[in-house]
Amino acid sequence: MAKKETGKSFLLRLDAETMEKVEAWAAQEFRSVNGQIQWIIADALRRHRRRWPDDTDKKSADGS
Repeated sequence: MAKKETGKSFLLRLDAETMEKVEAWAAQEFRSVNGQIQWIIADALRRHRRRWPDDTDKKSADGS
């Protein structure tokens, strides 16, 4: 049986100071560092409405 791919992996290099801040932020939010980075990216995409439409985009598109 083939393994179903749920995401893609890539290497991300951060300077030490940035990594420490991401680790601290993740700990405050009870997330892993990986989970925190995924949340940061998803939040940025939602905020900028690029390729991540939310309900407000759908309402504006249909004239609501």
